[in-house]
Amino acid sequence: MSSATSSPSNKSRRSLFLLLAAFALPVILAKLALEQNWLDYGVSNYGSLIERELTLTQLGLENTDFDKHWLILYTLPKQCASHCEKSLESVHNTYVALGKEMPRVTPVALIQHQLSKVQNERIGQSQWRLIDSPSLANNILEKEKVYIVDPLGNVFLMHDIPTDEADLAAFGKQILADMKKLLKYSRVG
Repeated sequence: MSSATSSPSNKSRRSLFLLLAAFALPVILAKLALEQNWLDYGVSNYGSLIERELTLTQLGLENTDFDKHWLILYTLPKQCASHCEKSLESVHNTYVALGKEMPRVTPVALIQHQLSKVQNERIGQSQWRLIDSPSLANNILEKEKVYIVDPLGNVFLMHDIPTDEADLAAFGKQILADMKKLLKYSRVG
């Protein structure tokens, strides 16, 4: 017998090793990829997730006032000037763009000071629900932000309002994309 031929036990060991490697190698590579952050996780939302627990109750608002709806919660600045008004309009257009999903969502603006008569008339023609901002909300929430609140009263997503008015249309599309995704997968509200 020549030395070039392998014994049956060597072939079975090699086959066993290859079989184990075929199952173990993908698991080991996946574990390394997760631990070493080799993967781009591909964020699927445009807003920033709020990492701490935050509820409507903590803000001094009652969840029962909103009939288990999703909320687009806009915290207005102390003085709602031109940029604020255009932001309100952009977010309202986003709400209207929800189409058949509109009944599941309520747009809420937290105001700190009374709006002018002209502003009240303009906003009155939209579906905004204006609420005096509770002192707890004033202390916790950042001004001029749009927050997304689930039907259970959890505030979990925040959108920064762009300073440049030219970016308001893209801003509205980002909120719309997030809301459509949330409403698509949610059975609540």
